[in-house]
Amino acid sequence: MIVKAFELDKIKTNSSFFLFYGENQGHKSEIIKNKFQVNYKNNTYNYDENEVLNNKENFFNNMLSKSFFEDEKLIIINRVTDKILDTIKELLEKNIEDQVIILNANALEKKSKIRSLFEKNKETTCVAFYEDNSQTLSGVVNNFFRSMNVPISQQTINLIVQRARGDRLNLRNELEKIKSYMGNKKRIVLTDILKLTNLAENYNVSELVDSCLSKNKKKTTNILNENNYTLEDCILIIRTFLMKSKRLVKLCNELKKTNNVDATILSSKPPIFWKEKETVRQQLKSWNLADVKKLTYQISEISILFDFIIETASPINS
Repeated sequence: MIVKAFELDKIKTNSSFFLFYGENQGHKSEIIKNKFQVNYKNNTYNYDENEVLNNKENFFNNMLSKSFFEDEKLIIINRVTDKILDTIKELLEKNIEDQVIILNANALEKKSKIRSLFEKNKETTCVAFYEDNSQTLSGVVNNFFRSMNVPISQQTINLIVQRARGDRLNLRNELEKIKSYMGNKKRIVLTDILKLTNLAENYNVSELVDSCLSKNKKKTTNILNENNYTLEDCILIIRTFLMKSKRLVKLCNELKKTNNVDATILSSKPPIFWKEKETVRQQLKSWNLADVKKLTYQISEISILFDFIIETASPINS
């Protein structure tokens, strides 16, 4: 059956099969995270369509197996095309219970077979995610600051939306930057936003940190040369670095137990999105547990030092 994106709050997530298609990856990610993953925090599994098709037997075993600690599962299959149609038909025939399967696809034409199957079948849900406009993005920003109990002007909202360049995923990245920068502050002004979102038109902070943790010297150097970082940028970079290095420590710990990079990535909690998998795989190959622990400790010390400098300097600046 067909459901509009704005009607998703009306449907129950105990329906087993969902097809989310369209170019608005940001909106899809938001729905998956807030409506589905929140109910399957420890039992979410991410696949790429090629992973499923190239190892179908292993995928079915994982789907059909249950353990004492894992009664329910959320399965997310990304970059879906019509190639996976027969596999999905097999799953539908098995009447799988206690599991939710989300197929994440880019734009699908009306003649798409997988789209046709999900639109016509009463047991499946098909949702199209179209591009956002300024009005919907402004609503996202407004809700973000309202949830933080932070007053914000319409002029500032318009600036944030403009810097996101009409993309909800970019917008979420910008809002995460603002959240990291603010810390416990309850006020932010237009000049802060102007400085903080300067990186939106250059390289994303996350891309810089990922390149560095992947020990990609050439790309890291290029990013550093292309940007002129302010103090606010540096604070954000350090905090992002600390967050990602802590995650890498956990993954290195798990890798020590499994001795299998792909299994470690697949079992990550929270799940690693498919776009990040290759980057994380490279990071795991580039670091051992002892070294990444040492790195995390050093970054933590730098972060504490920065916080001290900001705190002691603020009375002078004010």
